[in-house]
Amino acid sequence: MATIGTRHERLLGREGTGLIIIDVQEAFRPVIHGFDEVAAQCGLLAEGFGVLGRPVLATEQYPERLGQTVSEVAERLPEGVAPIPKLRFSACGVEGFDAALSDAGCRTWLLAGIETHVCVNQTAHDLARWGHTVHVAADAVSSRTERNRDLGLAKMAAAGAITTSAEMALFEMLEVAGSDEFKAISRLVR
Repeated sequence: MATIGTRHERLLGREGTGLIIIDVQEAFRPVIHGFDEVAAQCGLLAEGFGVLGRPVLATEQYPERLGQTVSEVAERLPEGVAPIPKLRFSACGVEGFDAALSDAGCRTWLLAGIETHVCVNQTAHDLARWGHTVHVAADAVSSRTERNRDLGLAKMAAAGAITTSAEMALFEMLEVAGSDEFKAISRLVR
């Protein structure tokens, strides 16, 4: 029997959890299904993880061709967080990313970004292979088509990733109301 104070292992806890925002770049804006909502939710997560003092990593796929992280996300990244450029679809295996992942010291990661069935999917699978617990914010990921978004989410879930939402993740990590952090997160989600 569980004791009071222990939580279900599929809930996000604050300690040991970090955020990875994958490739929310300007060139994707006109072609990604629901791009504005995805960017808004990624921005919410970036700022929320900053409020909670948790690590945030960000990547940019081939930024010379696809542009920089969109302003609605970049402006909400915690101070000192700079997107890591990559050519691989998975962020794992990219030298700068692997170093940042190790330095963060997290074993649980919440993923958000673009494209669900390509870069997010491959990163989720590689993180799981490396022994990390993976959560995916379904309202903060997308692809060019809804079908590929749905297939990407299903494949990650079949591999053990836990599907969540941006707001659900933040409130799981808060765990209780009444703190200044709760008030700050509550303002962000309104």
